[in-house]
Amino acid sequence: MPWKNQSGGPWGSGPKGPWGSGPQPIGPRPPDLEDLLRRGQDRLQQFLPGGFFSGFGIGLIILGIVVIWLFSGVFRVQSEELGIVMRFGKYVRDAQPGLNYHLPYPIETVLLPKALRVNTTSIGMTLIDDPTRRGRTKRDVPEESLMLTGDENIVDVEFTVLWRIKPSGAADYLFNIQNPEGTVKAVAESAMREVIGRSNIQPILTAARTATETAVQELMQKTLDRYGSGILVQQVQMERVNPPAQVIEAFNDVQNAKIDFERLQNEAQTYANRVVPDARGRAAQITQSAQGYKQQTVAEAKGQSARFLKVYEEYAKAKDVTRERIYLETMEHILGGSEKLVFDGNATGKQGVVPYLPLGELTPKRQSPATTGSAPQESGATR
Repeated sequence: MPWKNQSGGPWGSGPKGPWGSGPQPIGPRPPDLEDLLRRGQDRLQQFLPGGFFSGFGIGLIILGIVVIWLFSGVFRVQSEELGIVMRFGKYVRDAQPGLNYHLPYPIETVLLPKALRVNTTSIGMTLIDDPTRRGRTKRDVPEESLMLTGDENIVDVEFTVLWRIKPSGAADYLFNIQNPEGTVKAVAESAMREVIGRSNIQPILTAARTATETAVQELMQKTLDRYGSGILVQQVQMERVNPPAQVIEAFNDVQNAKIDFERLQNEAQTYANRVVPDARGRAAQITQSAQGYKQQTVAEAKGQSARFLKVYEEYAKAKDVTRERIYLETMEHILGGSEKLVFDGNATGKQGVVPYLPLGELTPKRQSPATTGSAPQESGATR
């Protein structure tokens, strides 16, 4: 049967459709909007017998508007936020995290800066979202990272600044600076260039990184306080400090040469520290020996001269006796240890002696003083 023969439209009148039956309702039917509005009007008429435009109705409406307006001053400050309440555009007070209240608009308004959140600003590099790697990639910014050192070298410095709003400086943060992140970045780059410009490249690359970070942080904080920014610099982190990529190989060669020079110099110094004290010790020993020999010789000479003077004094008193004594002492000193043989010849010159004289048999054997207990006796031929 064609649809045009059905009355009430292509699906006919009533609940039927083109297949002979209409849509079947599933579940409870939704309430009718017009019915709800009608019921609400009936209830309002019970409370407002005179209608909405009566005196009581207008007063009730005004009261509701005033209540809603008063409740519009309730606001919530999140844990990392700080509420700044302004009255007619002028700063009045701070609002701590939690539920707070201010006079409704337009009397008072509130600003909610992220005062307790630590912000990160990178200088010399930019982090870019990379959908292919599902993360962030770093891109170098040479116009920010290349800096000139105090010894006229170029160094590539990439660093990060961690900062936040001071607990009592939220108002300064909002009203004294227009672009906080840009201000922090400009101040950080300027401070780093100043500190790097006062330093040599070698300490910056090795042991002075911590000192450089501290100096940059102090200089940044001093500058931001002078601006009245209300910003607290918590930390400066130097991510990468290297010579420029164009000269890094030559720079490494120079550094290796310096390391070799220092190593050889230390080895030479070690050898000198070992040899020089030894030589100084030997020199001191020789000097002391010579000094002792000098003192001994001088003392002996003085003693001999004093003895000679004493002898001369005695000789001047009794020349003959003294001369004889000196002669005897001298002969005793000379002949005391020698073997002696005395031969008394005939004064007349007659040969009255034996022509052969056995000198070896006539000479007595000398005995040791330790054995005999006395000095050897002289032997001689009697006349």
